Amino acid sequence: MIGRLSGILLEKNPPQLLVDCNGVGYEVGVPMSTFYNLPGLGEKVVLLTHLAIREDAHVLFGFGSAEERNTFKELIKISGVGARTALSILSGMSVSDLAQAVTLQEAGRLTKVPGIGKKTAERLLLELKGKLGADLGVVGGAVHHDATSDILNALLALGYSDKEATLALKQVPADASVSDGIKHALKALSKA
Repeated sequence: MIGRLSGILLEKNPPQLLVDCNGVGYEVGVPMSTFYNLPGLGEKVVLLTHLAIREDAHVLFGFGSAEERNTFKELIKISGVGARTALSILSGMSVSDLAQAVTLQEAGRLTKVPGIGKKTAERLLLELKGKLGADLGVVGGAVHHDATSDILNALLALGYSDKEATLALKQVPADASVSDGIKHALKALSKA
């Protein structure tokens, strides 16, 4: 199994890369989160990899962090989720956003990823529960789970993005009620 590549980045054609490792060029598929953090062409790159062996091909996938690779591996274990779908999920949302969606059981956040419908999103939430985001019973170390979900949904309903709402949740005190939590989050958002 190829677990890591270290070499010179020769080509970048999203989502494909060509990495020269001592004269051997490896084609590697990467999620956009990894792609955006790549060095320039001709520079050294290190990727953690996963080799998928299919009947018709051997396909290499690369990741910028162990967290991304582990999440990818969890995703492809799910029936009906192949490597391309897993890459699409990791391209559409960060590992922490995915973990938060699993913890809060929010299928709506997953359906925003191209190629993920309602049924697939629900299956992902069910299969990943306990495997991803299980330790996120407290989001950002701040708020109780039920209040967090309500506060987050309120902020999203008010038109804030997932990222803005998540950052605002981190400013909410641990013992805040839903109404107080929303007030604290809105105050944090107004300062940003």
